[in-house]
Amino acid sequence: MNMLTDFIDINGLIHSLGYLAIAFALFFIGKVLYNVLNPNILVSYELVEKDNFAFSIAYVGYFSAITVILIAAISGESYGFIEDAKLIGIYGILGILLLHVSILVTNKLMLPKFSVKKEILQDQNEGTGIIEAAVYLGNAFLLYGALVGESSSLTEGLITFVGYWFIGNIMLIISTKVFSLWMKYDIHNEIEKDNVAAGTAFAGSIISISLIIMNALVEPFTNWQTSIIDISLYTVLGILILPVMRYISDKILLPGQRLTDEIVNQKKPNIGAGLIEAFAYIGAAILIVWTF
Repeated sequence: MNMLTDFIDINGLIHSLGYLAIAFALFFIGKVLYNVLNPNILVSYELVEKDNFAFSIAYVGYFSAITVILIAAISGESYGFIEDAKLIGIYGILGILLLHVSILVTNKLMLPKFSVKKEILQDQNEGTGIIEAAVYLGNAFLLYGALVGESSSLTEGLITFVGYWFIGNIMLIISTKVFSLWMKYDIHNEIEKDNVAAGTAFAGSIISISLIIMNALVEPFTNWQTSIIDISLYTVLGILILPVMRYISDKILLPGQRLTDEIVNQKKPNIGAGLIEAFAYIGAAILIVWTF
């Protein structure tokens, strides 16, 4: 009779369960950090008492981002369970901390004309909640790209991780600024008016540019000059592809109609049109990541 070990790698199974346990522990740490760093947000009150859907979207975006970071921390070459556990813990916690820094910086620079927190907590602005979730996910993709590359030592790995994250954030902010400039409507104004369609479209642009920049970050590190040039070129590609995809969306995905009219010139903005625009951006980004 064949032994169970002939069919199942017991050590591998135990290690996988260990990695899963570490991931759950880091999820808990992420939850604690969120509460500590946002002492004025009562999560249970927002979710249960107020039924704040805008906050729910942003909060789910936060934990989705942590999931992406943990996938990056767990991926890669194994150095033995103990060493792997140490590295997952270090990179996981650092990634979660950088995620919190990112959200503070990007909220101030991407949407400087109003308080994102006020829009979500007081006004329950669902469009802003979608953008907040996209910012979390976008930064998680940047952290993923910064983390999955190999390094010769922990010190080098930490330096490139933080450096790539910093460069990626700069490029993301620049890209969204350019995106806001060539749009035919004031994104800040539409979002503040609770235009969920505009918020959805803008969120799609954030995620798409983040994916394209991530694709540059995953390249093996050679030197900072080469890395900055590569990341800059991919960022420019992302900036150029957005208007192209918007034009294609107008002509192919929504024939006979104009996205701008559907998103901002309706008495009730067309959320479906905003979703189509977001899909066009993200779909193009996935194709670029897959082919370049």
